Amino acid sequence: MAKIFECIDDMIEKFIKAQHLFFVATAPLDAAGHVNLSPKGLDCLRILDSKTVAYLDLTGSGIETIAHLRENGRIVLMFCAFQGPPKIVRLHGRGEVFEQGDSRFDELRPLFPSLAGTRSIIVVSVNRVADSCGYAIPLFSYEGERSQLIEWAENKGEAAVEQYRSEKNRMSIDGLPGLSGPRAGRED
Repeated sequence: MAKIFECIDDMIEKFIKAQHLFFVATAPLDAAGHVNLSPKGLDCLRILDSKTVAYLDLTGSGIETIAHLRENGRIVLMFCAFQGPPKIVRLHGRGEVFEQGDSRFDELRPLFPSLAGTRSIIVVSVNRVADSCGYAIPLFSYEGERSQLIEWAENKGEAAVEQYRSEKNRMSIDGLPGLSGPRAGRED
């Protein structure tokens, strides 16, 4: 059934790249805080090496992942096979947030598609790779990507998206700091 791997080997990498969707989970240190689980799609994940992955973080209504990572760094990414043989892969690790203007953001940005509403790049140093059976995961057929999030950001325009971030992405639902710098609506 479940196996632990030393790293993201060729078999795990092939599986991850075949998935159109993955989930990101984080939590604050405070036991009364809210655990966050977010779905991700749109070809926004890259495997940098056998122990490091990165994903493009797009503007959304919340800032939980970034706030949790800034507080404690803990993160897990989960990939499920909705087609083909049943399988689940989890990548546990420590995440770092690189916002626009950070040199690491600028270095990694060319690896990803150009998508309106890009907010940051999350880099995960993977310390545990595990798979499990996925026997209870239903079969679904992939029909394509949804375009609404990108269209929303394109229609709003960059200035309005930055204003939206300053209003919606400053603090997590538990009051933890979210985005930093002028793009979050703060003065330096």
